[in-house]
Amino acid sequence: MHARDLQQAFVKSLPVLAGYVVLGIGFGILMRGAGYGVLWSAAMSVFVYAGSMQYVGVGLLASGASVLTMAFTTLMVNARHLFYSISMVDTYRDTGAYKPYLIFALTDETYSLLCDGKTPEGVDPNLHRFLVSLFNHCYWVTGSVLGSLLGAVLPFDTTGIEFSMTTLFVAALTEQWLETSDHVPALVGLACTLLSLVVFGRDGFLIPAMLLITLVLTLLRGREASET
Repeated sequence: MHARDLQQAFVKSLPVLAGYVVLGIGFGILMRGAGYGVLWSAAMSVFVYAGSMQYVGVGLLASGASVLTMAFTTLMVNARHLFYSISMVDTYRDTGAYKPYLIFALTDETYSLLCDGKTPEGVDPNLHRFLVSLFNHCYWVTGSVLGSLLGAVLPFDTTGIEFSMTTLFVAALTEQWLETSDHVPALVGLACTLLSLVVFGRDGFLIPAMLLITLVLTLLRGREASET
């Protein structure tokens, strides 16, 4: 690993830096408000690292939810990663020792940075993707710790702070739309979500939408593979 590798990965990850630190701070503040200290915030961000699910997890922890409830909620909130993984199968196929961490660290924002498959010239692609993922992870952990520390010394009204994750998803979608010429995945996601919302209602559309999106993208990927 050379300084150039670190520099290239850091530059690639810069669009995520501010968002993750700020959102991590929000998560740390929520955790502190629920009675969980800085070690809890740091541990969740290091080992769970699930963004929106961590926000949801604060309420689950505070309410004493069962393991089954937590598992089912996690499935609903993070089911979108099923179709993220479909589009990254080829990209991550030969990543060797980096693969377990790359899979673990594939968040929405990391996906938006790496989904185009492009890496700087002269840099090991697998190392580059690993470092970008690691930098993003570090930003989130740093924000979580800062938020917990700030929450311990400053009073905060946390009403509505969880909406910050929605704004981040919109920003990630916008970045991906502008950076890639293939808008089919985004359009498939929008169409399947709207259809599921109409059929199942706002309280039950999430899992059907994720399953439908996964099915459609899998079929599209299979068709593209057969054509090539």
